[in-house]
Amino acid sequence: MRIVVAEDLYLLRDGMVRLLEAYGHQVVATATTGPETLDVLLTQRPDVAVVDVRMPPTQSDEGLRAALEVRRRVPGLPILILSQHVEQLYARELLADGTGGIGYFLKESVFDADQFVDALERVAGGGTAMDPAVIAKLLSSGSSNRRLERLTEREHDVLGLMAEGLSNQAIGQRLFLSESAISKHTTSIFGKLGITDDGNNNRRVLAVLTYLNNA
Repeated sequence: MRIVVAEDLYLLRDGMVRLLEAYGHQVVATATTGPETLDVLLTQRPDVAVVDVRMPPTQSDEGLRAALEVRRRVPGLPILILSQHVEQLYARELLADGTGGIGYFLKESVFDADQFVDALERVAGGGTAMDPAVIAKLLSSGSSNRRLERLTEREHDVLGLMAEGLSNQAIGQRLFLSESAISKHTTSIFGKLGITDDGNNNRRVLAVLTYLNNA
């Protein structure tokens, strides 16, 4: 894969570059500020980008804003956002267009190389990849949404793993259920959340977005 890494901390940026190259991927460019990130992504059009939320010049949310602007100009360009802390708003904004190709990971998770690269490859393929720690945080906050309250305990488990970006097969392996059983659960989840297959949106992304909006 052709990858852009946007991270202002040298050690983390260099570490990610070395890690990704060790896994056989090509880092075509790096960026250290929000404006530079926007320029590089529009120029390179990578297969996927890793972008830090907080970058110079103000160290607020320049990276996130660059990612959102790129997605506006190049719909569906895959981006995995890195954050120091769980920020529910960031995840919601990234998934709002309903098209997929988005991930949200905590920086500490980068050190689990297999998990990080696997998430990046899922995002590059148009899926979602939410850090398990982010999902756990959102789960612990509870929900008052009536549609989510219709879900069974097992369906909540499936939706949480769906939010991490796992396929039905991978969810089945995690929950010790058959892939067909997971397929039935996902169909039930879509129905209870009122998500129809109109051909324009990724239903799994919309389900995750509903989950994040009301967690």
